[in-house]
Amino acid sequence: MTPDSGGIPEKAFSRAVALLDEQVDSGRIPGAVLGTVDRTGQRYLHCRGLAEVTPDRRPMQLDTWFDLASLTKVIYTAPRIVQLLHDEGIALDEPLIRLLPDLRQYDAAAWERKVSFAQCLGHQTAFPAVEPLYTYGRDAELLRAFVLQREWRRRSAPPVYSDINFILLGLALERFHGARLWSMPAGPGFAFSAPAECCAATEFCTWRQRLICGEVHDDNCSALQGAGHAGLFGTAGAVLDHALGLLQGTAASPEVIACMRTPVSETRTLGWECAHPGWSGGEHCAVGSIGHTGFTGTGLWIDFEAGVAWTLLSNRIHPTRHADSGIVSLRKAVSNALTCPGEA
Repeated sequence: MTPDSGGIPEKAFSRAVALLDEQVDSGRIPGAVLGTVDRTGQRYLHCRGLAEVTPDRRPMQLDTWFDLASLTKVIYTAPRIVQLLHDEGIALDEPLIRLLPDLRQYDAAAWERKVSFAQCLGHQTAFPAVEPLYTYGRDAELLRAFVLQREWRRRSAPPVYSDINFILLGLALERFHGARLWSMPAGPGFAFSAPAECCAATEFCTWRQRLICGEVHDDNCSALQGAGHAGLFGTAGAVLDHALGLLQGTAASPEVIACMRTPVSETRTLGWECAHPGWSGGEHCAVGSIGHTGFTGTGLWIDFEAGVAWTLLSNRIHPTRHADSGIVSLRKAVSNALTCPGEA
């Protein structure tokens, strides 16, 4: 723990640390890093447990790199696509075919051709929740064509959170820039891979037949060799730096930050999840707070009114996802400990 807390009281951070340590020491998750930052840049950081338990045992460090999983959506893809649309004079409610004219190109009346950028950003589309694209092969170019030309199973209602939304947004970025996502800059403090010896291990992958460490865990992102829904790596410090930029208004243009804070439903903004009963950010966040989680065990939450942000990065799926890590209840408990009003 570094003794230089800002907006979150030291006792509150200590309570959150105790919750995390108990979870790690009980063996439910191998390890984690917890960090907070306030609008002035003052922060706390704490780590516990192991970055890898098998085949080697490596301790978790404050600067351990994590596969951030779906935090890629909000740290990388959402701000870039919103900025691109703003710069090019493309409205958020215009269809994806503005940048992907060949989406379902053999059927002019296809419903997919009417899906807008805003609908994808807010997960307000009819795309299915899950699609194992990697089971169709490992040819990345062929899979890209498959994503664009497939007649997708259409959900009637209600819309659900779907990686397909951000896979398409990533393809739009690639098409505009004429380059693969993984060849583009990942952003300050981030990368699309990390040295295995510096990284928290994730899962033993049954189709790649190896323990994943330093390369993307997400199967579809791996098969596509880069995608808009996952693939970003970073440390807790880098995640807090990004959150600080959002708190201070320097991480993106005012237009982009405003868009990503705009609610599009009771639970979602254009990219993020917004504070609502039962969400991962706990019970005490102000209206207008945003957050997001990642399958590997990551999360980031920002309370703009209080001027604070916190991240909890864990390797909860190491060495397998098929165990009860308790991450859902841990996220809420840690968030409540950090943000409970009136307790110093």
